[in-house]
Amino acid sequence: MADPTTYRPETGSIPTQPGVYRFRDAHRRVVYVGKAKNLRARLSSYFQDLGNLHPRTATMVTTAASVEWTVVATEVEALQLEYSWIKEFDPRFNVKYRDDKSYPWLAVTVGDEFPRVMVGRGAKRKGTRYFGPYSHAWAIRETVDLLLRVFPMRSCTNGVFKRAGQIGRPCLLGYIDKCSAPCVGSVTAEEHRAIVDDFCDFMAGQTRPFVRRIEKEMYAASEALDFEKAARLRDDLGALNKALEKQAVVLGDGTDADVIALAEDPLEVAVQIFYVRGGRVRGQRGWVADRVEEGDTDVLVENFLLQLYAGEHGRDTIPREILVPALPPDPATMEELLGELRGGKVALRVPQRGDKKALQETVARNALQALGLHKTKRASDLTTRNRALEEIQEALGLSEVPLRIECYDVSNLQGTEVVASMVVFEDGLARKGEYRRFVIRGVDGQNDVASMHEVITRRFRRLLDEQARQGALDTGGADGDGVDEREEGPMLVDPETGRPRKFAYAPGLVVVDGGPPQVAAAQRALDELGIDDIPVCGLAKRLEEVWLPSEEDPVILPRSSEGLYLLQRIRDEAHRFAITHHRSRRSKTMVESLLDDVPGLGEVRRKTLLKHFGSLRKLRAAEVEEIAQVPGIGPATARAIKDAVAERTGKTVSVNTSTGEIEEH
Repeated sequence: MADPTTYRPETGSIPTQPGVYRFRDAHRRVVYVGKAKNLRARLSSYFQDLGNLHPRTATMVTTAASVEWTVVATEVEALQLEYSWIKEFDPRFNVKYRDDKSYPWLAVTVGDEFPRVMVGRGAKRKGTRYFGPYSHAWAIRETVDLLLRVFPMRSCTNGVFKRAGQIGRPCLLGYIDKCSAPCVGSVTAEEHRAIVDDFCDFMAGQTRPFVRRIEKEMYAASEALDFEKAARLRDDLGALNKALEKQAVVLGDGTDADVIALAEDPLEVAVQIFYVRGGRVRGQRGWVADRVEEGDTDVLVENFLLQLYAGEHGRDTIPREILVPALPPDPATMEELLGELRGGKVALRVPQRGDKKALQETVARNALQALGLHKTKRASDLTTRNRALEEIQEALGLSEVPLRIECYDVSNLQGTEVVASMVVFEDGLARKGEYRRFVIRGVDGQNDVASMHEVITRRFRRLLDEQARQGALDTGGADGDGVDEREEGPMLVDPETGRPRKFAYAPGLVVVDGGPPQVAAAQRALDELGIDDIPVCGLAKRLEEVWLPSEEDPVILPRSSEGLYLLQRIRDEAHRFAITHHRSRRSKTMVESLLDDVPGLGEVRRKTLLKHFGSLRKLRAAEVEEIAQVPGIGPATARAIKDAVAERTGKTVSVNTSTGEIEEH
């Protein structure tokens, strides 16, 4: 690990002009590329006390061994050079969206005497009209196959076209009426051009005139008793409608736009983009990248736009309008760069209302689902899980791989209804049957440290009790004949109930949600119980730092580390489980407090009522007759309950999703 002060340049030697800088490691490999309006101000921010830097930035500057920069004339040039260097050097601390495949297009060679429709990739060519881009080539072919029966234009290669003309016989498409066969003179060049123009107009979004025209011709043929022609037109109309179903209108103004949304967490970011052309969604693509550099949503948007559009093929896909979840730090400069690449004006906007806002929300849901699916696939891979456990073992200095990891989290509402959760992961997978909930009773007020000490003490005291009981059974105690020797083994099964024991296994690692205070409390609880062979660590949520007992500095795992990813998943699952328990108890407490003053309603009947309805919302919605049907609740008591609930009908109850608190308004 390098000391940044050893390669810090003199402040006066750094220019104040815009430019691009590179950090290199000891082997001269570029590890990070960045740009700045003012190089001196930006670079100086890296060389400060490491404790003041974001962990990702601190890791980068301690990995690097030198820094160099290049001055440019404008901020647009800085953006272009930054992209070029990221592409050239592939630095490890820059976010990289790995999907670099080219976009498929629907292309019509309008410059030819007999234009051809085809699927194309790569750079655009003169004399060709393009539609798209699309997400998959097969989607284009399906659309073209449907439309060729309505617009029978040429789709064959030049070789096939010439050969058909030489032998005087069209290809199969000509015989099945999906080509007008200009190769053998079935139509003139002008007639074929008219078919091509109609096809291009339809693909450009002018669909209604064609649908109305075919409907009119179909009805006219039917009235003329030409049922064969009417049936053919009916099938053509069905083909048009089927093609239109694949390209639903999402923006009524016929806008050409790319709609971008992000779903992010501290370790990864998922990006989804919908390509809207002529008001219709033509394609969709998605990326997931490791989040290895510091930056909020606006910085992520800037990096993504740069990588998406600044490449050789990307500049051909730039539309007039790009809808983003947040504007980049310098939107004017980005618009200028994209405008130069496109050869026309480009607008970056954050939609606020209407169809565009609704569409971006749809794209955002897709991004969130893509991130969740990526995490699920990543967690289910055996090789990845093994690597994660090995990385945790190495980083924490454990004597063996922690096959069983238990994580604890505490949740409370201003010191009331304090609960804790215990989740279990075995071999990197959640064992939900082993999860446990705790109600903290021995702590007054809001004291997460004392609560953590209590829950660790209670859990591992139960472990010691189980081990003592098993020792008695193994030495032929009074209940020795009751040991269940099934496949689970005697340590897992209670001989009296035949059910799995709750705290029979000792974990290979205890993880607590929090920093040094929570870690110290957990270690102190284990020490007081005389347990010295179970390691403890804490994962601090804000900076994703791993803390060990009695250590002044945290363990910093690489942002791309599978071990850190697994610890984060375990911590987040413990938090979710604690919040769920907390909401349940808070809801029950609200119902019970609401019914305290109802005459004739004691504790037993309050619990019966709560069990019957399950929540305050359902109780409020119930009629008097429904309440009276609860065992032990008569009509008079039911009316009193309804009146008590009605006193608060003007208030609404909501759940704060970030804290899990239930609030009344």
